Amino acid sequence: MTERSRGRRGDYRRFVRLTTRWADNDAYGHVNNVAYYAFIDTAVNQVLIEAGLLDVTGSEVIGVAAESGCRFHASAAYPDVIHAGVRVGRLGSSSIRYEVGLFRNDEDEATAEGFFVHVMVRRETMRPAVIPEALRALLEGL
Repeated sequence: MTERSRGRRGDYRRFVRLTTRWADNDAYGHVNNVAYYAFIDTAVNQVLIEAGLLDVTGSEVIGVAAESGCRFHASAAYPDVIHAGVRVGRLGSSSIRYEVGLFRNDEDEATAEGFFVHVMVRRETMRPAVIPEALRALLEGL
């Protein structure tokens, strides 16, 4: 098995600045793996909210996570600043694969790289829905 190279900041177009919290550190003195998943989720949702394309309590069409994963390259710890680079790896008719690179402080190589797949569904029925046009336009730019 060959090791993939670490992603670089230049591989991503949109960044969200996040900060680690004291509670993110685990007994080993670094950010626990569950916090990385929270950074990934927060970064994607922040991009959508800032674009006015996600109202967490009222959007008719929402994304539900169908798959996720993360590759860890190096440790982060409190009080690091995390710069989350967000891009779209695949855009289907009702699904999106978001890819997020997490960069510690001013480092150019990713500390971790993760992904998750959203399947768009109607909130009321939880049945698949086509990606709304305005959301698709944003995603095509990522």
